Amino acid sequence: MRHGSVTAGFTTDARAAARSGALMALASMFCVQLGVVAAFSVFDRIGPDGAAWLRLSWAGLIFLVLVRPRPLQLPRRDLVACLALGVVTAFITILFMFAVERIPVGTASALEFLGPLGVAVLRGRGRGRAVLPLLAMVGVLLLTEPWRSTVDPVGVAYALGAAACWALYILLTQRVGDAVSGLQGLAISMPVAAIVATAVLGGSVIPDLTWQHALIGLGLAVLLPVVPFALEMLALRRMTTASFGTLMALEPAMALVLGLVILSQQPGVLPVIGILFVVAAGIGAERTGARDTPASPPPTDSDPGYVVP
Repeated sequence: MRHGSVTAGFTTDARAAARSGALMALASMFCVQLGVVAAFSVFDRIGPDGAAWLRLSWAGLIFLVLVRPRPLQLPRRDLVACLALGVVTAFITILFMFAVERIPVGTASALEFLGPLGVAVLRGRGRGRAVLPLLAMVGVLLLTEPWRSTVDPVGVAYALGAAACWALYILLTQRVGDAVSGLQGLAISMPVAAIVATAVLGGSVIPDLTWQHALIGLGLAVLLPVVPFALEMLALRRMTTASFGTLMALEPAMALVLGLVILSQQPGVLPVIGILFVVAAGIGAERTGARDTPASPPPTDSDPGYVVP
C-alpha cells in the first residue's frame, strides 16, 4: 500500500513537472517569435548575418557577466557537451538567417521543424509516438503552405541544416541541463556560439557596425536567445525530448497569431485549420511529456553565481 502511494506521488510530481516544463517551452516560443518580428528592423539595416552575429555576441556576453561560468570545474565529458551545444547553437541561428534570406520565412520554419519532429518520432514512446508528430507535421504544412512559392534549393539546404542543428540542440540541451547546475551550461555554450559566429560572420559585419545597431542587437539578444534558451534548458529538465520536440509545433501557430496582431497579416482558411492540428499535438505533448525518472541533481558548489533552480 505504501509502495502504491509513493508511485502515485511520483507520477503526480512528474506530471506537474511536465506541465511546468510545457509552460516554460510556451514562454520560450513566444519570446522567439516576438524576437523574429522585432528583427525585421535590423534586417533592413545590417542584414540577417548582422542580426545573427549581434544576437549571439550579446547573449554570450550577458551569460558571462550574469552567471560567471567555471568551465574548468566541470568533468571533461560535460565540458565537451557544453562546447558542442555552443557550436550547434551558433549554426542554428546562422543557417536559419541564411535560409530566410533566400526562401519565405514560413517555408524555412516548416523545413526547420523537421528537426524537432525527428526527435519526437525517434525518441517517442507509447501510442502517441507517431500520431502526435504526424498531427504536428500536418498542422505545420497547413500553416506555412510551402507549396505556394518557388523554393530556392540553396535556401532549402540552409533550412535543412538548421533542422539538423535544432535536433542536436534539443538532445544536447537536455544532456547539459541534467549534468550542469543552474544556467552554467548556457554560460559556457553561449560564449562559444559567439566565438563561432564571429569566426563565420564577424569579418562582414563588424566593419559596418554602429552603436545604434549594437543597442538594437542587445534588445534582440534578450528576446532571442537569452530568455528562450534559458527557459528551454529548464523545460528539458522536466520533459522528454520527444514531447518537447512535438510541443515545438506550436511555434508556427504562435508566429501566425503574432503576425496577425502585430503585423496585420491575415491568415487564410488552411492556416487556421493548421493551428487546430498543432494545438492538438501540443496538448498531447504536454499530457505525455513527463520523464520516467527525474533528472539527477547536478553538482553544486558554495558559490553558484546566478543560478536558476
